[in-house]
Amino acid sequence: MKFREIELPSGIVAFMGRNSENNDKLVNKYRGKKNKILHTVASGSPFCVIGELKPKREDVLLSAVACAFYSQDWKRNKRDIKVNIFTGKEVGRKWPWMKQGSWKVKHSRTITVKKKDILKFGRDRKKK
Repeated sequence: MKFREIELPSGIVAFMGRNSENNDKLVNKYRGKKNKILHTVASGSPFCVIGELKPKREDVLLSAVACAFYSQDWKRNKRDIKVNIFTGKEVGRKWPWMKQGSWKVKHSRTITVKKKDILKFGRDRKKK
C-alpha cells in the first residue's frame, strides 16, 4: 500500500501512513534520518514525514494540520489537536511488545493545531 502524499506550499511532498502497518513502514524507512516527522499526541493518527531535510516553517505547519485532519482525535472530538514534531534521529527502537503503529520517541516538541485550520484544510481538500 502506498503512502498518502500531500504537496506542501514550497512544492515538496509530505508522506503519511494510511493505517498502523503503513505507519510502521513509513517510520522505519525514515528512522535514523534527519527528516521531520509528525504525529498527534493522542494515538490513532498517521505519521507524517516531510520529504525535505530543512522544510520551511509553513511546510511544517501544514503537515501538522494534515496529520491532525486524518487523526482519530479529530474525527471524535472536532477540537484543537496537539501534534508532536521530531526527527527520524529521535525515533527509538521498536520493541516486540509495542503495538503496531507505535514507536518510542526520545525527544519531541509539541504544537497545537487550531480547529479553524483543520476545517480549512478539509474544505481545501474537497475542492481538489
